[in-house]
Amino acid sequence: MPNDLLIAPSILAADFARLGDEVEAVDRAGADWVHLDVMDGHFVPNITFGPQVVRAIRGRTAKPFDCHLMIEPVDPFIVPFAEAGSDLITVHAEACPHLDRSLQLIRSLGKRAGVSLNPATPETVIEYVLDQIDLILVMTVNPGFGGQAFLPSQLEKLRRLKAMIAGRPIRLEVDGGITPETEGAVVSAGADVLVAGSAIFGAADYAEAIRALRRHAPDAIDV
Repeated sequence: MPNDLLIAPSILAADFARLGDEVEAVDRAGADWVHLDVMDGHFVPNITFGPQVVRAIRGRTAKPFDCHLMIEPVDPFIVPFAEAGSDLITVHAEACPHLDRSLQLIRSLGKRAGVSLNPATPETVIEYVLDQIDLILVMTVNPGFGGQAFLPSQLEKLRRLKAMIAGRPIRLEVDGGITPETEGAVVSAGADVLVAGSAIFGAADYAEAIRALRRHAPDAIDV
C-alpha cells in the first residue's frame, strides 16, 4: 500500500457560480483528487447536485473524481454517476441494505468502490466486505453541511480500521473539519486521503492551502 498522502478538495465549499473554474484552480494548485459531495435532502439534510453537474465539470480536469454519494436509496444512482465520469464511487453503509451487492455493481462498472461510515456507525459493519473495497471514508463530522467542527471521537475508529485493513490495498479517507490543525492527528491514526473543503476553498491561495496540509502531515505517515 502506498504511503503517500492524497489531498482531495471538496467542491461543496467552492463557488458554485464558477464551478468549472474552481475545479481547474484546485487542479493547478496541486490537488490529487476532486471530491464530489452528493446530497439528496433525504439521507442527509441538504441537497447539492446530480450527475449532470459531474458530467459538466468532467472535462475541466484529468484528476480522479472522488464521488461521495450521501443518498438513499443509492443503487439506482450508481450507474448515472459512473457514466458521468466518477472514478471512485463511495456509498454509505447506512444507506445500503445489501452493501456487498452495491459494491459489486460499482466494480462491475470499472470504478473503484468505497464505503463511508457516519460518526455513530461502528467499523465492524464492513468486516465482511473488505475484499470488495478500495476506499473507506470515515466521516469526522455528521454529514450534510460543510464547515463543521472535527469530531475527535473518530480517531479511535480510524486506528481500528487501519488494523482491519491489514495490508490490503485500501485507502483510508477522512472528511469533515480537516485543517492543518486537525490533519496531523488523523494521519497519525492511519488516514492517507484528506478531504478538505473550507480549508482550501476558503483560502486566498489554494496552492498554499494544499501545501499547508501536506506540510503538517508527512512525518506522521507510517513508512
